Amino acid sequence: MLTDAQKVDVRRFCGYPAYGASPAGNIGWRYFESYGTLEYRMNNLSTDEIAVVLNFLATLSALEAAIPSASGNLDTDAAAGWQHNAKEVSDRLQLFDSWRSRLCAFLGVPQGPGLVTGLAWIV
Repeated sequence: MLTDAQKVDVRRFCGYPAYGASPAGNIGWRYFESYGTLEYRMNNLSTDEIAVVLNFLATLSALEAAIPSASGNLDTDAAAGWQHNAKEVSDRLQLFDSWRSRLCAFLGVPQGPGLVTGLAWIV
């Protein structure tokens, strides 16, 4: 079974909003069918499926951490023989979002509202 922290990461990487501490009424985002499907899948994964999800989480965490560090090169276009990739941040975002989409596909859920092609990084 996934831990609560792992479920938070799955929701976040799949583009879904925070689950919250307790239900309040039966309206709002918590009751969207796709969100319910995600929660059901996370709570009913087999041991082998959990291993795959944990691999996704490790990969996505590494990709996510690399995005802010790319900002260290934004002030330098070239130095000695080194040439900055002007598209580094957008390339990293695109790779990160690609892996996020793959996680959604593995879990069989649509991408959440925070994972929409063409939008800035929203997590």
